[in-house]
Amino acid sequence: MKWPLLIATLAAGFIILSCRNNRSADRTSRVSAAEKKPVTDYYHGIAVIDDYRWLEDANDPAVRAFVAQQNKHSRAYFDNLPIRSAILARLKELHQRSAAYYGLVQRGHAIFALKDQPPKNHPSLITLNAQADPASERILFDPDQFDRSSQTAIDWYVPSLDGKLVAISLSEKGSEDGSLHVFAAETGNKLPDVVPRVQFPTAGGSAAWSRDGSGFYYTRFPQGEERPPEDRNFYQQIYYHRLGTPASQDRYVLGKEFPRIAEIELQSNHDGRFLLASVANGDGGEFAHYLMNPRGRWTQITRFADKVVAAVMGKDDQLYLLSHMDADRGKILVVPMAAPVLAKAKILVPAGQPIIDQIHVTKDRLYIVDLVGGPQQVRLFDLKGNALGTLPIEPVSAVRGFLALDDGSVLYNHTSYIAPPAWHRYDPQTGQSVKTALSVQSPADFSDTEVVREFAVSKDGTRVPMNIIRRKNIKLDGSHPVLLYGYGGYRISLTPGFSDPLRLWIEQGGVYAVANLRGGGEFGEEWHRAGNLLNKQNVFDDFIACAERLIGLNYTRPKRLAIRGGSNGGLLMGAAMTQRPELFRAVVSQVGIYDMLRVELSSNGAFNITEFGAVQDPAQFKALYAYSPYHRVTDGTAYPAVLMTTGDNDGRVDPMQSRKMIARLQAATSSGLPVLLQTSASAGHGQGTSLDERLAQSADMYAFLFDQLGMKYTIMGL
Repeated sequence: MKWPLLIATLAAGFIILSCRNNRSADRTSRVSAAEKKPVTDYYHGIAVIDDYRWLEDANDPAVRAFVAQQNKHSRAYFDNLPIRSAILARLKELHQRSAAYYGLVQRGHAIFALKDQPPKNHPSLITLNAQADPASERILFDPDQFDRSSQTAIDWYVPSLDGKLVAISLSEKGSEDGSLHVFAAETGNKLPDVVPRVQFPTAGGSAAWSRDGSGFYYTRFPQGEERPPEDRNFYQQIYYHRLGTPASQDRYVLGKEFPRIAEIELQSNHDGRFLLASVANGDGGEFAHYLMNPRGRWTQITRFADKVVAAVMGKDDQLYLLSHMDADRGKILVVPMAAPVLAKAKILVPAGQPIIDQIHVTKDRLYIVDLVGGPQQVRLFDLKGNALGTLPIEPVSAVRGFLALDDGSVLYNHTSYIAPPAWHRYDPQTGQSVKTALSVQSPADFSDTEVVREFAVSKDGTRVPMNIIRRKNIKLDGSHPVLLYGYGGYRISLTPGFSDPLRLWIEQGGVYAVANLRGGGEFGEEWHRAGNLLNKQNVFDDFIACAERLIGLNYTRPKRLAIRGGSNGGLLMGAAMTQRPELFRAVVSQVGIYDMLRVELSSNGAFNITEFGAVQDPAQFKALYAYSPYHRVTDGTAYPAVLMTTGDNDGRVDPMQSRKMIARLQAATSSGLPVLLQTSASAGHGQGTSLDERLAQSADMYAFLFDQLGMKYTIMGL
């Protein structure tokens, strides 16, 4: 295998760059402990002391000084790791893949798509011909050209029904605080229309064009003095914008009766006669659906209590519903859009063994994407509910995109842990599936790698699946560095996905494991409910059981075991290391949640109450306080090495969560291992905005893991 970026340093043979894992604490001095300023709160008669409340105010000069000090301390650690430069060089090589296409939408004779092409910083919006031929590609909007500072990104886009115009939500510095801009699809010229506050991370955003393309419906947050400051990122409603008019004159359409934490998704049907609004009640999995008919009259079809979690409009003027009413695994209902009465809906596909995750409708077929404990399958039905077989996809794989074409065929994006994403065209008339040119070509070669499924037994006896990515013919002798990843929440299922950088981990002898924990949707709504609200501890028990299973199978041992998670998965990291600190050597926690008693007070916090619970409820407070990582840190405990990352512009998880947790851990740990915080000034709920920054952050993370797990970096001869 040739690694061109390192040719200058290699003549023949191989070199080994090694980090001794007992020297980590020697390379950088301990960071000064943050000052304790105790604040006492009382919850249901229980006094709770918060020593680091002062770190919540991002505008306080003392907080900014704390962040600067932490960044300097972390940078000194990383810059003293001799393997980091080699890791960064390899990551740059692995990123030299061909373009990835996603978010495909067909309008007329054109297909719109987002194209992610290294070394660009952000995906561009392009058009392709109806055959999805990359040779027909034309750039419609390039955010890196629009903003030379690379601070602007596309949140989402919606073409008009005739494909002549496209509305694009743009936000800056990873904030996801988007304004809607309009462009001519043929020329890429920007129209003067700009609609502010259509998108924010608290509830996302959406838009749908009117039938004649003279304007669009969109989600809108309060503006000016419409709401008090604490409600500016809540009360999302639907408005209508007519092209060529000021946004201040936009017309209210629907939403005054929606809850404070409403999250709205809009879609128009194929000819624009109907408009569907799907309204989520926060992030807990409850939905209501509203349909506007051709006369502009709205009908509420479902309510939160009806347990209908998805709705899709067919070209046959039927509305297809995914219902969990008396069917945790899901069933498909159908009702005419002309008379959308839920009580009269017919069962098209009854509940069965598979977990129905998504529904896609073409002019004569229904494609149902099922979950099989994490991996997916796709079943085919006609529009009368008759089974027509399955799509030909590999085991332990997933379908990450789906587009119904006008000719009745479909494009679907198929991927796995070891096969890069590729769009396939399926012809239902012949039953043949052909890989298209819209396929990622990656330098990451996983031909020596395999995926195996294992099960751990959780504390209460529940079997929890894991996908283990490993070298073929691996010797199970307990010697391997293992990175275990988990999430476990919001009914989000960890389906197989390809990662170029994973090759770095595998080729250096690492094993990667993904745990399908309760709280996700891998086994339906029952699986989700078993890991949320008062049952959240089950998620942590599942994850700990997976770690113990990896040790029991003799893959590894605690001093060579690392864990990683982000956002809700960051909460998982905090809970795992505070409940079982001796089980892990290293923890990577990204944009995580740690203070469960304060999370609901943040800008996005109220949306999470339906998933986590609220401190005002005595039973929910008891559960939250029992596992809240920030409150479970114990002085004098030998905690693992910790790397936490966050972004100043994160509107989903307040960066104060990471600041407070890192201060508490640094004051408490007795292990002498590094406890590091990285804060990016240009990032939101993810990594930095530029490609160079993202690669540098990945190099930091892998160098940290290699150092802490005692891994040697081997560069084979050319």
